[in-house]
Amino acid sequence: MKKGKIKSKENLTGYVLILPWIIGILCFQLWPIIHSFLMSFTDYALLNTPKFVALENYNKLFHDDIFYQAVKVTFKYVLIAVPAKILFALFIALILNMKIRGIGFFRTVYYIPSILGSSIAVAILWRALFVKDGVINALLAQVGIEGASWLGNPKYTLFTISLLSVWQFGSSMVVFLAGLKQVPASLYEAASVDGAGKAAQFIHITLPGIMPMMSFNILMQTINAFQMFGAPYAIFNGKGGPLNSAMLYVIYLYQNAFKYFNVGYASALSWILLLMIAATALVLNLIEKKFFNYDD
Repeated sequence: MKKGKIKSKENLTGYVLILPWIIGILCFQLWPIIHSFLMSFTDYALLNTPKFVALENYNKLFHDDIFYQAVKVTFKYVLIAVPAKILFALFIALILNMKIRGIGFFRTVYYIPSILGSSIAVAILWRALFVKDGVINALLAQVGIEGASWLGNPKYTLFTISLLSVWQFGSSMVVFLAGLKQVPASLYEAASVDGAGKAAQFIHITLPGIMPMMSFNILMQTINAFQMFGAPYAIFNGKGGPLNSAMLYVIYLYQNAFKYFNVGYASALSWILLLMIAATALVLNLIEKKFFNYDD
């Protein structure tokens, strides 16, 4: 058999093997994206025939007070949850990078919250912990501290759900741990000989060494934070919390699509969310290029 025919047969086999993946991408990702974009220009109530309304849905956004509230709450959540999660993940990674007996077991245990943290069951448990007469306030009462209404007071709602996000630090921790393993031990040895302390070593060796992982984690966790939905939805029973203080963007999008059946308006909201995420990612990328040079 000629070499060309053999190669063509191998190529055909490869195409057949990846065909299910291609079909899945086209049917379950590309088409929904295109369809949502088209629906954003329509008045569509899910069960009715879509009616073309041009830019009316996008114009409506700028006169929607809840939309502005959702954007404000979401950005506040991102600014609270992402730095806290990154710092905590880095702290745990530094601990788990130590050479102590049984460290593999502890690495596994510390990753478990990230597996369970996004489940509805854990969100309901979180709500039980932070209600006015819940476990957290009971523990505070034991040391003479009067607990707050963590879920009923608008001042504390974002703080409460941000804590749940921080608890899901496992994926970021694993990335940091991989980065810490790549920092040459010889650099720490040379720094110790020069008299550098642990703090100086961390600032001048560890941080520069894991900066690519830091940038990756910040970007991925920021994108995830913009799309936060499940846990806050379960904690506040599908609502936006007291005075919409926990009205995250995706919760408002979901309400419009599946509670009010304003599918066209929800589609417009989804595309605005895409633009917000893209703009934020671009800003983070520009900051990374301006202040960090990984070739040095």
